[in-house]
Amino acid sequence: MSVALLIAVSVPCAVAQGVPPAVAKPDLLVMHNGAPVRNSAAFLEQRRPEIFLDVQENVYGRTPQAQVATTTHVTSTDTQALGGAAIRKQITVTFGDKLQREIHILLYLPAHAAAPVGVFVGLNFDGNQTVSADPGIDLSTVYLPDPALDNVQLAKELKGHIRQMAKPETRGTSASQWQVETIVRAGYGLATVYAGDIEADFATGIGYGVRPLLFKDKQWLPEADGWGSIGAWAWGMSRMVDYLETDPAIDAKKIIAFGHSRFGKTALWAGAQDSRFAMVISNESGQGGASLSRPQRAETVAHLNIAFPYWFCPNYHNYTGRTDALPVDGHFVLALIAPRPLYVSSAIDDPYSDPQGEFEAVVAASAVYRLFGKQAVDVTAMPPVEHPVGGVLRYHLRTGPHDVTAYDWQQYLKFADDQFKQQDSR
Repeated sequence: MSVALLIAVSVPCAVAQGVPPAVAKPDLLVMHNGAPVRNSAAFLEQRRPEIFLDVQENVYGRTPQAQVATTTHVTSTDTQALGGAAIRKQITVTFGDKLQREIHILLYLPAHAAAPVGVFVGLNFDGNQTVSADPGIDLSTVYLPDPALDNVQLAKELKGHIRQMAKPETRGTSASQWQVETIVRAGYGLATVYAGDIEADFATGIGYGVRPLLFKDKQWLPEADGWGSIGAWAWGMSRMVDYLETDPAIDAKKIIAFGHSRFGKTALWAGAQDSRFAMVISNESGQGGASLSRPQRAETVAHLNIAFPYWFCPNYHNYTGRTDALPVDGHFVLALIAPRPLYVSSAIDDPYSDPQGEFEAVVAASAVYRLFGKQAVDVTAMPPVEHPVGGVLRYHLRTGPHDVTAYDWQQYLKFADDQFKQQDSR
């Protein structure tokens, strides 16, 4: 365990009460040497590499570039899924040689598409079978907290876990968050993987995941700037794209990174690293994602490092109680997507994800989009509820709690239609 991690777990969590005064943000358009960024070329060639390295070194960690032996097998295809509206494929991808890991991709495509289609790519929390009541989905093998710890007052992410086959009654339990039928009817596909296939979502999950496949010889611990589980999950999303690019029914220029909550953070980092994601959607990603860290209105860096010490790189723990020293903030992460389309959303009854901070980060990142001549968010006051604002960079605040709803998907599908229509017309 790193010294930074030991320090982090000893610092008490202190969520700020009320709304603190405005705090100065690091400037996206000033380079390390103090020179201003005046155009898109300077941003892409000089400033973006600086931002990327700062985010990588201090937040998500460095993703190894080594290649991993990979084999892919389509395990099932149903051309009459969802009452004939969809083609359902299930694909197993195996990584590694002596040490192996498998991910299981669940893919839905419109059954009657006249041309290759765009695909939303995202990770699910509790198994592929939860995204739809479709009985043809294979039950995932999932990690559940050890029942011996049921009476221990401890966050589930810090408990020991047991891996077992998901129960049949979990089928469709998260269907409202995925809206599979709506996505397919709109002419898009959906690809999802249980995140636990890539890396289990608890403090000792690294041993069950892909990161050890990419350890150096005789390496036993993550490096200080090494990737955390968010980096591993983002890597897994890119490996999903590796497969999707090979499917002739998919338009590889219309692959969309989507994520909610911790997987919203993951989608942003996946999109920042992999330009094959033509569009990115962050649904209530909050602290460590789209929101600003410095105001400390809701969840803090300290809380992230205590409750989820494995999400980020060990260096991130250096900023527990020292948020002002962090050289980047949420608007830096958003700017890494530019000039590709980016949608950030918040919910009015989800204060812990800090809607105000997410909106302010979008406003700040808009300056980068404008360098490219892209329509972004031109208002500085939080928009009314369920009133999307912006263009290529877009934002909405909706009613309701921390969730993904039918309203959210209506906006994301419209956004994809708007952006890809412009892309096709060029």
